[in-house]
Order: sequence, then structure tokens, then C-alpha cells
Amino acid sequence: MAWNDPQWGKKSGEGPPDLDELWRRFNQRLNAMFGGKGGSGGGAGPGGAFKAGGFGVVAALILLVWLVSGFYIVDAGQRGVVLRFGKLVESTMPGPRWHLPYPVESVEIVNIEQVRTVEVGYRANVKSKVLKESLMLTDDENIIDIQFAVQYTLKNPEDYLFNNRAPDDAVLQAAETSVREIVGKNKMDFVLYEGRADISARATKLMQQILDRYKTGISVSKVTMQNAQPPEQVQASFDDAVKAGQDRERLKNEGQAYANDVIPKARGTASRLLQEADGYKQRVIVSAEGDASRFKQVLAEYSKAPGVTRDRLYIDTMQQVLSNTTKVMIDQKSGSNLLYLPLDKLMQMSGQSGMSDAVSTKAVVPEAAPALAPDSTARSREAFRSREREARQ
Repeated sequence: MAWNDPQWGKKSGEGPPDLDELWRRFNQRLNAMFGGKGGSGGGAGPGGAFKAGGFGVVAALILLVWLVSGFYIVDAGQRGVVLRFGKLVESTMPGPRWHLPYPVESVEIVNIEQVRTVEVGYRANVKSKVLKESLMLTDDENIIDIQFAVQYTLKNPEDYLFNNRAPDDAVLQAAETSVREIVGKNKMDFVLYEGRADISARATKLMQQILDRYKTGISVSKVTMQNAQPPEQVQASFDDAVKAGQDRERLKNEGQAYANDVIPKARGTASRLLQEADGYKQRVIVSAEGDASRFKQVLAEYSKAPGVTRDRLYIDTMQQVLSNTTKVMIDQKSGSNLLYLPLDKLMQMSGQSGMSDAVSTKAVVPEAAPALAPDSTARSREAFRSREREARQ
């Protein structure tokens, strides 16, 4: 080149070379190197050697750039899937990696920790419903409207990339299938109210089984029920049915409360009656035993003095019988004013007091009664004779 000439700058009257001229010469030599014709010596001269050396440098640069293009970096939470002519070769872990550049090998970077979401029954908002996905039939032949979301991650990037053409669509179809199967085996009230958590757990398990059977390389994280309600067309009727069910439960609770109040009382009354019956039984048995004992004692006394004992028994019986009557016998010939007195009441009161005294006397001194029998008989005879005398006068 001109600036390599040892005589450059020593010639008088010459300035520095023109840059445009230098650039033009460089382009000419570069064109001659790639497409120009060789010299007369068959390319053995200095021009031919320069052409061969320039081609090698360019080829080396191109090869170097091609090799450098094979470097790539796998971030944390990602996996690199290396393909050689479209066939799986290996999976690489996070860090700087290298593979044979294109077109020999290529790499697919897959984020395995990213939480992906599939919406079933709606898109972006629960108000924008997709009825063909959300309407489901329950076991009691009712239709309900369900919207839910499925969150999932990747556990095997090779299966995710190569075993299924559209793995995200497979997740959507598996989720809809699982929920339809579970809802179809349960009642409407269970799905709408107390069974939401149970349905989500069962749907997660069933979805994972389906996706593993398809070898999708997907791990289901969570199934979230966004909304579950009857269809809008029957919402009013459903509200009426819910109110009727609430009234039924209220009446059942009231009936149960009444039963809880009445049954213990009835059981207490039954227990009391049983205890009273048992007491009556004991009293009757004891009374019968006492009567039997008294009869034996009377029999023993009767065997000692039959006449006295017979009279005493007759007098006691007549006293007991006449003390309960309300009729009073009065001699009308005497003309006494005692007719206007409440004699029946007085007799009844005296009879009751006499019976109580007799009972107490019998209870305290049961063997003293036969001894008093002759005196009482004599007094009764004297009273009867005096009345006959007054009547004759």
C-alpha cells in the first residue's frame, strides 16, 4: 500500500495521499481478490498469494461468527431443549451453554416455573361467559352455570414440547371433562354451596391423572371456582326454591326444638309414673303383709276368747259403717229443738275424730282393744234403756 512505501513523504513537493484514492484502490484490490483475474504467471505472483490469504481470513471470520452464534444462556427457572435437525438431543440446566449453531442444532428455552392459567366458562372476566363450557348437568337433573380457572406449571419440558400438538388446549379440555364428571355425580345444592372446596380438590386430582395419561408434562397447581349459580333464565325460580328450602329447614328446626322440649318432659312424667307405680306396689305389698300379720294376731286372740273377740269385731265394724252415714234418727215425740241443728255434720265430724283416735289407738296399743269391749257394750246398753224409758213416759 502507499503508506507502506519507504520513500513516502520524502519526495519534495508531495503532500499526504488522498483518502478517496486510497479507498478506491482498496476496493479494487478486494474485488480482484474475489472476482478478478490472475496475473500472467497463473496466480503464482504476489497478487495471487494475497488473494488466497484474504479469502482464508474472511472464511475464518465467518466460521468464528458461526461458532459464536451457538452460545446461549438459560436463566433460573428455565430449561434449554437442544434439537439436532429437529430431533431431541438433550435438556440443559440454567447457566451459559453452547450448541452447534444453526442449521445443525437449535435450542428451545422453556420456562418451567411460570404459572400458566386456563379459564373455563369465561374469558378475562366472569361476565363474559362461554355457555358451551360453563353449563353443566348435575345428578338431580338440574343445570348450573360454573366458571373456574386452572393454574398449572411444567414438570417435563420435553413432553410439553413434543408429545402434544396443543398442550394448553389439552389442559382446557381435561379441566372441562373433569369438572363435568364430578358435577354430574353430585346434587345441585352440594355443588352450589358446601361442596365447592371438595369439587376443586377432586377436579385437580382427576385433571392430573388425565394429563399424565396423555404425557403432557404439565403439573396442575390449583383449580379455583370463580362462580357457580343457576342459569340466568331460571334465577327467579331458583330463588323461590331456595326460600322454600329455607322455610323447610326452619320448620324442621322448630319441630326439633319442640320435640326437644316435649320429649324430656314426657320421659320425666313416665319416670315419675313408674316410680309412683313402684311405690304403690310396695305400699300394697306392705299393707297386705300387715293385714296378714294382724289377722294372725286376731286369730290368736280369737282362739283364746272367741265370744269377746267376736263382739269386739262387731262393734268396731258397726262403728266404722255408721260413722260414714249422714242419716240421724231422732225421737219426734219429745219435741226437741235439736231438729234444727246440723246434726249430720256434727256426727260426721265426731265420727272422723273418733276414727282418727281409734286408728291412733290401734296403731299404738293394738292389744288393748279387746279389754275395753265389755265396758263399751255396757254403756251402749244403758243408753238404749234410758231412751226407752223416756219414750214410755
